[in-house]
Amino acid sequence: MTALIENIYDPALVEGQSSRFIILTGCSGGGKSALLSELAKRGFDACEEPGRQLVKEQLYIGGDALPWQNLSAFIDLTISRSINFMIEAAKRPGVTFFDRGIIDQISGAAHAGLEPKPWFETAARRFRYNETVFAVPPWREIYQTDSERQHGFDDAVASYEALIQSYSDYGYRVVTIPKTNVEDRADFLLKTISNRDSMQ
Repeated sequence: MTALIENIYDPALVEGQSSRFIILTGCSGGGKSALLSELAKRGFDACEEPGRQLVKEQLYIGGDALPWQNLSAFIDLTISRSINFMIEAAKRPGVTFFDRGIIDQISGAAHAGLEPKPWFETAARRFRYNETVFAVPPWREIYQTDSERQHGFDDAVASYEALIQSYSDYGYRVVTIPKTNVEDRADFLLKTISNRDSMQ
């Protein structure tokens, strides 16, 4: 039974599947989670943001792999979880939406001045998402801090600008999602994908 389970979990499953993996990225606190929830309500598979999951876990167990304590460990774990999400999504039919991904973590490490690890580039190359990436822009009126998001709005904006450049550097096309209600945002995203035949 163990061998069977291990054979099912194969990173190579993601090969040729990139068009089905849609990234939601952008400014922290810009409404990604609400948009992801709306897409899930409409029947799409959706993966939560790895970073927020890990912060909750580390706080719960008293771990130090937190962005404000041990950023290097935090980056490593979030990249690993992003890879896991993609492998699991490859087993399912249809489109999967992801709240952030590997490029977000690599960009975050660079923005913080961390030395990039050699395997970062390998991960970014082997685990590709749809070439069209959707980004929520900075939106001060809805920005809030909490136990998992402790940085201020100005830092979130600076990280956003670096992030958009990183996606461009890795060959992705970034589409900015308009500042409007969540239903209209979802409509805009799905129409854009449909127009580019990305859901085939």
